[in-house]
Amino acid sequence: MSLGRIHLRDFVIVKELEIEFSKGFTVLTGETGAGKSILIDALQIALGARSETGFVREGASKAEVCVQFTPNATLKEWLIDSGFDDEDEWLIKRVIEPLGKSKAWLNGSPITTGQLKGIGEQLLDIHGQHAWQSLTKADAIRGLLDAYAGVDTTALKACWDQWKSTLTKLKEAQAAQSSRQEAHERLVWQIAELEKLSPAAHEWQDLNAQHQRLSNAQSLLESAQSALSALQDDENGALSQLFKAQETLSSSAHIEPKFTPLSDILSAAWAQAQDAAHSINSWLKSVDLDPQGLAELDSRLSLWMGLARRFKKSPEELHETLMDWKMQLAELSESLDLEVLQKKSSQDQTLYLKEAKAVSASRAKAAPALAKAISEAMQGLGMQGGVFDVELQSLPHESSHGLEDVAFLVAAHPGSTPKPVSKVASGGELSRIALAIAVTTSQLGSTETLIFDEVDSGVGGAVAHTVGRLLQQLGVDRQVLAVTHLPQVAACADQHWVVSKTRDSTNTWSSVHQVSGVARDLEVSRMLGGEASSQASLAHAKEMLSQSTLSPRPSAKTIKSTRKVNKP
Repeated sequence: MSLGRIHLRDFVIVKELEIEFSKGFTVLTGETGAGKSILIDALQIALGARSETGFVREGASKAEVCVQFTPNATLKEWLIDSGFDDEDEWLIKRVIEPLGKSKAWLNGSPITTGQLKGIGEQLLDIHGQHAWQSLTKADAIRGLLDAYAGVDTTALKACWDQWKSTLTKLKEAQAAQSSRQEAHERLVWQIAELEKLSPAAHEWQDLNAQHQRLSNAQSLLESAQSALSALQDDENGALSQLFKAQETLSSSAHIEPKFTPLSDILSAAWAQAQDAAHSINSWLKSVDLDPQGLAELDSRLSLWMGLARRFKKSPEELHETLMDWKMQLAELSESLDLEVLQKKSSQDQTLYLKEAKAVSASRAKAAPALAKAISEAMQGLGMQGGVFDVELQSLPHESSHGLEDVAFLVAAHPGSTPKPVSKVASGGELSRIALAIAVTTSQLGSTETLIFDEVDSGVGGAVAHTVGRLLQQLGVDRQVLAVTHLPQVAACADQHWVVSKTRDSTNTWSSVHQVSGVARDLEVSRMLGGEASSQASLAHAKEMLSQSTLSPRPSAKTIKSTRKVNKP
């Protein structure tokens, strides 16, 4: 997996340029302010960094950054799982508008900045020129050791959060014990009062319907008897009169045919009246005035209305009120059960401590190995006899990141006692220590493309040559790109690109071109600080390039680890 090429158009002060990267060790050089780090910025933009208005070249309508790369099997699988088609070559294109808004595509398909960052995490490791600043930050130091040890603190943080959540509930319950106890007792009393009634859903409506029927039973009885009398009276009842009318018309129908249908209507009316009389009679036989039932209904309705007034609710609300109070009581009962919360807190603490001790054991095992590896790297960076130490400092109380803090200590000179990096190291020494860490952890990572942005700041002479050789060594089995101002580092590169700045009456822009042969001699001569074309500088540059090219490279140490590490 490696970078193939990068193409920029109207990016910062770049009109248009394209670099095709090769395997091995590549350097970017150029005068101060020429725009060497613009290429690093462009790579970061292509891989999900935040876009800004300043990235669009003045006068241009938009900026474009394209990066072509070849993924390894793991990254390719991740890309396919993310919904992209399987390809042999992959091209990221990101377009930035003047106001800072941007759009991005992968092989022509839209891609989010989150997905770009996911690619970047697997594609590149970038070590900046201020990497040493992280050596004084506790989180960065601890993260580096955890990554080196292969420790994932996600479970530890989850255990910590759960324990702290339970502790918070316990403290709240303890602090509010008195007021919650009063609320608990009040709810118990209110529920007991309402349970005397035990109001059922829709019962109020049913009770009112029953009461209305029973309270009007006498009136209903008299109405039914009067109706039955009107129908069945022997001489003047409706049944008798209907029968007579039907008989009269029927007897004359042979004379007047129109009487026949009228007679039929009266016959049907008589039959319906007869059915009605029968039904009324049946109701009268079954009716029960039930004065006792009416009294019981009156009593229950009175209790229902009394409780509604007491609790300032409508009668219809009493059933739901009782259900709500029971739910509140259950919640209060749980919060008042301090014993349950105390037991839960103890269980959560046990789980946290188990996870924290496992993390501590991994840190304790990895710390000496990391210290040894960095100490060895320091010897070749002008710090002979220097010792790097990784110290685990026990905390007085538990924390979200474990039971200890991690400190980086250094003894810059033989025989001195290791002390915190920030207190004993100069700026140049800090840069060299950061570089030693970067080289050490880069060898342990799985990323095949490593970028060093002026991490050699503050070193020179033989140490600078060692830095170049270290980066050259990494380039044996990795793709390494370094932005540098040191000729000793540039001389060790397999490929050399020079960034230059061009001006006219109105504009300034950067360009880049690959150098070799005489052109490379001249660039290294310029970096040596003399006149680029002077015989002395050229001779020195040629000698430096000859020694760096012809001397056999040290074999790159093969470390069988695929752990992803965080870089300071």
